[in-house]
Amino acid sequence: MEQKTLRVLEYTKIIEKLAGKATSDMGKARCLELKPETVVEAVESALKRTSEAVGLMIQHGNPPIGPIYDIESSVKRAEIGAALSPKQLMQVGDTLRTGRVLKRFVGMGEAKREAYPSLSALSDGIITHEALEKHIETCILSETEISDHASPELARIRKNIESKNAAIRAKLESMVNSPEIQKYLQDSLITIRQDRFVLPVKSEHKNHIKGLVHDQSAKGSTFYIEPIAVVEMNNALRELRIEEQREIERILHMLSAEVAEVAGSILVMMTALIELDFIFAKGKLSLEMKAVEPALRKDYAFRIKNGRHPLIDPSVVVPSNIWMGEHFTTLLITGPNTGGKTVTLKTVGLLTLMAQAGLHIPADYGTSIAVFDRIFADIGDEQSIEQSLSTFSSHMTNIVEILKKVNAGSLVLFDELGAGTDPTEGAALAMAILDKLRLGGIRTMATTHYSELKAYAIATEGIENASVEFNVETLSPTYRLLIGIPGKSNAFEISRKLGLENGLIDAAKAYVHQDNIAFEDVVASIEKSRKIAEQERDEAIRMRLEVEKLRNALKDKEDKWLTQRDDLMRKAKEESRQLLKQTKAESDEIVKRLREMKKHVDEADNRDIEKMRRKLQEGLDRVSDSGIQTDVENAFAPETLQVGDTVRVLTINQEGTVLTPPNDKGEVVVQVGLMKMTTELKQVVQISKHKADRKIYEKVKASRSVAADIRPEIDVRGLRLDEAIMEIDKYIDDALIANLQTVRIIHGKGTGVLQKGLHDYFRGHSHVKHYEFAAYNEGGSGATIVTLK
Repeated sequence: MEQKTLRVLEYTKIIEKLAGKATSDMGKARCLELKPETVVEAVESALKRTSEAVGLMIQHGNPPIGPIYDIESSVKRAEIGAALSPKQLMQVGDTLRTGRVLKRFVGMGEAKREAYPSLSALSDGIITHEALEKHIETCILSETEISDHASPELARIRKNIESKNAAIRAKLESMVNSPEIQKYLQDSLITIRQDRFVLPVKSEHKNHIKGLVHDQSAKGSTFYIEPIAVVEMNNALRELRIEEQREIERILHMLSAEVAEVAGSILVMMTALIELDFIFAKGKLSLEMKAVEPALRKDYAFRIKNGRHPLIDPSVVVPSNIWMGEHFTTLLITGPNTGGKTVTLKTVGLLTLMAQAGLHIPADYGTSIAVFDRIFADIGDEQSIEQSLSTFSSHMTNIVEILKKVNAGSLVLFDELGAGTDPTEGAALAMAILDKLRLGGIRTMATTHYSELKAYAIATEGIENASVEFNVETLSPTYRLLIGIPGKSNAFEISRKLGLENGLIDAAKAYVHQDNIAFEDVVASIEKSRKIAEQERDEAIRMRLEVEKLRNALKDKEDKWLTQRDDLMRKAKEESRQLLKQTKAESDEIVKRLREMKKHVDEADNRDIEKMRRKLQEGLDRVSDSGIQTDVENAFAPETLQVGDTVRVLTINQEGTVLTPPNDKGEVVVQVGLMKMTTELKQVVQISKHKADRKIYEKVKASRSVAADIRPEIDVRGLRLDEAIMEIDKYIDDALIANLQTVRIIHGKGTGVLQKGLHDYFRGHSHVKHYEFAAYNEGGSGATIVTLK
C-alpha cells in the first residue's frame, strides 16, 4: 500500500490509537507495524480474530493480560549455560504467569473453543510451566533479593549471619556502654565500614582503642576502628557472607538451567502472547468505536451503511451512506466548501484501509467493503516551495504518478479534480482523466466545483452524481451525502441571505451563461422535489404505522373479548350444571322421603310435606334464574338498519357491523369481530357515524402524541426491581401505541438481580414476543432488546 496514501488518509493515527490499547511494549510494537492486506483470505482471517476478541470480552470481560517482558535474550543466555540475574528470572516468571492465566481465559472449556476457534488455536501455543513459575516465585523476592526459602542451606547460612551479627553488636554495645571506653568515642554508636562493624573514636584517643583502623572522617576528627575483641567475629561474619553469595549463585544457576530446559516452548509462548495482546487491542478499539465487522467483496464494489469517520468526535460526526461499484464505477461529488466532500473521501479511504488491516470499522451492520490491491489518494494542498510547484502543478504531479500505477483492482480518490487552473481547461482535464479511469473499470471517487462535470456525469454511463446537502436558510452544511443528485453551488442564494443587493445578484447572473443558469435551476428543482418526496414518504410511513397500530389494537381487543366471552359462557354453563345437579339430588331425596311417609300421613306429616314441596319449588326457581338473560330492555332500539351501519349489541355489550337488512321478524345479522350473530332490533343500539369517526380520530391523535415523545430505549439502572417493572410496564404500553417493534431496556450488569428479575417479568408479559441481550456495541449483557407483539 502507498505510504503517501496511508499518511494522507491518516491511517497512522488509527494505528497509534490501536497501539494505545496494547498492554505490553512488544504488543504496541506489533500494532505499529500493522499494514493493510490485499489478499481476501488474509483480511477475512484477521477480521475473524478481531470479532472473536470482541465477543470474548463482551461475554467474559477484559482479558487478564499481565506483564509480558521481552525475555528472548535472557532465555537464550540460559540456553548457553549463563546464570540469569534475579531481575531476569523474575521477568521470566511474570511472563510465564501471564501465559498461564491468559491461556485459561481464552482456551479453557469446550464451549469457548467452539465459539472462539482462532483465539483458542493461538492459546494452544502457550505451554504452561507452573512448576518453574512457582519455583521462581518462591526463590526470587525482587530484582535484587533472593528469598530465605530458596534452599535450606541458604536459610541456615542467613540464620548464622543473623546470629553472628547479634553477637558482634552485643559485644560492641557492651564496649560503647563502658565508662572507660565511652569517653574515647565521638558518638555512642555502632557503625559499619567496609562491611565490618566499627566504633567512631576521637582522633586524639585513637591509640587508646586497640584494633584495626578502617576509615577516617573527612575532617580527620574521627577514626573508625574495629576493636581487636570483634576482629575474629567480623572475620567469621565475612566468611558467612561469602558462603551466602556462593549459595545464591548456585540457586541462580539452578533456576537458569530449569529455564534452559524449556527455552523453546517459552519462546513459542512469547510469540503467542504478543499476538494475543495485539488481537485484544484490536477488540478494545472496536468496542471503543462501536464498530462492526464488515462483509468482504471480491468484485471491488462496496456499500457503507452509516459510516463514521473514526477520528471525528462521535458526538458531532454525521454518518454517511456510500456505495459504488455495482451500477457505476465513478462517483462525482459536488457541493459547497466545508460541506463534507473531503471528509467523505477520507471516510471511504480510511474505512477501507482499516478493514483490510483486520480492524472493525465504525459503521452499521450490513456494511460491505471491497479488498483493493492499491489505494491512491490525491487529497489536500501538497504544493512545494522548494520545488517551485503551484497547487495545480502539485496535484497534477500526483495524478500523473497515480495514472502510471493504477490497475483494475485500485481505488482512486481525487479531491477537487482539475482545480487550481482555468475552469474551462481544468474541467476538460478532469473529464479526460475520469474517462480514462472509467474505461479501465477503476473505482474512482472525485470531488469538484465545476458545473461542466455535473452535466458530464449525467450524460456518461458508469458515472454517478452525488452531492453534500446544504441548508441555505441556516447557511450551514448538513453533511448528508445524496447519491444520484448533483450539487448546487448556492453562491447567489448564499449571497442574497448574507444581504447582497438583488441588483448586484441579477447583474452577476447576466454574466453567467444561460445554459448554466438553466442547469442550476434544474438541480434546484430536483432538490426541492426530493425534499417534498421525502416528507410525503415519511408522512405516509407514519400514517401507515398508525393505521397498522390501530388495526392491531382492535384485533387484540377483539381477541380479548372473544376469550372473555368464551370464559364467561363456560363458567355460566358450569355453574348451571352444578346447580342443576344439586337440585336434582335434593329432589330425589324429597321424593324418596315422600314415598316413605305415604303410609303414615297425619297433620304434622302434611306440614313436613308442604315444607319439602316449597323447597323443591325454590330449587327449580334457582335453576330457572341461573339461565343467561337474553331479553334486554332498550329504549333506543332503531326502527330499521342499513348494511354497513355500526351498532352495539346489548346482550354482549360489543360493537359490530350490520351485514344484512332486518327481515320480517325484525332480525339482523351483525359481524362482531370474527363472529357473525343474528339478533333482534330491540337488542341493538345504532352508533352514529360522527361518533365513530370522532373515536378513531381521538385514537390516532393519542397514538401520534405518544409516538412523537417515545424513545426507543429506557434506562432503569439504579432502581429497585419493583420500581423498574412499574416504569417498564408503562413504557411498553406507550411503545405499543407508538408502534415500536423493538425497544432497548438498559438495566446494567451489577449483581445481576435486576437483570434476572426483568427477564422473569418479560417471560410472562402478554405483549413481549421475544427478548435477548443487546449486541456488544449496544450494551451487551447490560441491556436487553425486547421485541413486542
